[in-house]
Amino acid sequence: MNSKEIIEAFTYVAKEKNVEKTYLTSIIEEIFTSMIVKKYGEEYESSFSTIVNMERGEIEIFHEKEVVTTVKNTVTEISVEEAIKIDNTLIVGDMCIDIVNTDIFGRRLIAHAKQHLSQKIKDIEKESIFSTFKNKVNNIYSGYVHQIQRDRIFVTDINKTEIVLPKSEQIYNDHFKRGEQIRGLIKEVDFSPGRSPEIVMSRTSNVFLERLFELEVPEIEDGIIEIKKISRVPGDRSKIVVYSSDRRIDAVGACVGMKGSRIQSIVRELNGEKIDIINWSEQSAILISRALSPVKPIDLYIDEDDLYALAIFEDDDLAMAIGKNGSNLNLTQDVTGYTITARSETEHIKSKKINIQDIELLSNKYKSVLIENGIKTTTAFLETEDRDLLDLKGIGEKTLDKIKSIVNETLRKING
Repeated sequence: MNSKEIIEAFTYVAKEKNVEKTYLTSIIEEIFTSMIVKKYGEEYESSFSTIVNMERGEIEIFHEKEVVTTVKNTVTEISVEEAIKIDNTLIVGDMCIDIVNTDIFGRRLIAHAKQHLSQKIKDIEKESIFSTFKNKVNNIYSGYVHQIQRDRIFVTDINKTEIVLPKSEQIYNDHFKRGEQIRGLIKEVDFSPGRSPEIVMSRTSNVFLERLFELEVPEIEDGIIEIKKISRVPGDRSKIVVYSSDRRIDAVGACVGMKGSRIQSIVRELNGEKIDIINWSEQSAILISRALSPVKPIDLYIDEDDLYALAIFEDDDLAMAIGKNGSNLNLTQDVTGYTITARSETEHIKSKKINIQDIELLSNKYKSVLIENGIKTTTAFLETEDRDLLDLKGIGEKTLDKIKSIVNETLRKING
C-alpha cells in the first residue's frame, strides 16, 4: 500500500466522521510516529520525521543517519558508500537524510494504524460534540424523537447527535411519537473519558420558559423588557414577573401580544400551561397582590423585616388563591420572596378575639346572657353552633341575627 492509498483510506474514514483536514494531518503524523516507534523502538524516534501533504496525497518519512566508515547501528548510521548514492557530496561525519518507503511497515501495521486513526477520529468527534453543546447549555434546541423508553426519550438532531430527555425533565402531559419534532432546553452536558458526551434536554426548567419568551417577545431580546423572576409547576401554572425600562411600553401587553398571539404560542408549546404575567413593582404590597392572580386579596398585612405577608380573601376566593396542592400560593411566594399565609375573611374575623364585655353596641342584657353561659369572647361566640345559641334564655332567631351583625361589624372596624 503506497502513501497515496494510505491517505485515501484515511481520508475516507475522516469524511465519514466529518473531521477537518488539519486535524487529519496531525493525526496521521502522530500515527506514523507511533508506527516508527513500534518498528524501531522509542530510543530512535528522534531519528525520524514525518510530513503529510493532504493535497498531493503524499506521506514523506525522513530518516536521518550519520555517515560513517563502518556501520555499527543500521538505524542511526549509514556507510559512506551508501550515503553517496543518495547525495554524492556527503563525507564521513555528515548527516544523511534518507526517505523511507511506507511499504516497510507492511499491511498489518498499516491496518493497525487505520484502526488507531478511526479511534482517534471518534475521540475528536466526541470532543467536538462536547464543545459544540457545551456552548448551547441554557439554550433551546430541537431534534426528532428517535426512541421512547419508560424513563427517557432519545432525541436526535440533523447530525444524528443523540440527546436524552429524562422523564424528570418532561412535562407530565407531554406525549410524543417517534419521528416527531421536539423542543427543549439543553440543560447540561456530561463528558467522561472513554464515553460519548451525554447531552441532557429539559422541558421543565424555568430557563426553558424564559428562552421561549425571548423568542416570542422581541422587546425582551432588545433589553427593553426584563424578566425579573420565573416560577413554574410545569404543565399546570407558571408566574413570570416582567419589567419595562421604557414607560411607553407595557411589559405585560408586549408579552401577551396582539390578541394574545405571543403568549398563546408559548402556552401551546407547554401543553396548555397557564401563565400569569405580572408587572413588577418595587412596592411589595402591589407586587404580592398582582402575583396572587387570578384572585386579589381584600386585605394584605406585610412584615417587611421578616418578609412575611398575611393575605385575606373573600371566602369563595380562598381555594383559588391557594391553588391545587398549594401551587398558586407557592409560586407567588417563589416570585416575590415573601412567605405568605392565605386566610379567608371569616377565619380572619374569628382570629381577632374581642371580649364580649367590650362590645359597645351590644346591650348589657345580651352580654350577660352570653357571659353567664361561658361565651366571653367573639371567637367563642363565632365558634358556637347556632342551635346552641338559640337554646340560651332570651335569644331567638331575630335576636341571634342582630347579635351576629353587631359582632361582625365590630370585628370589621377593628380589622379595618
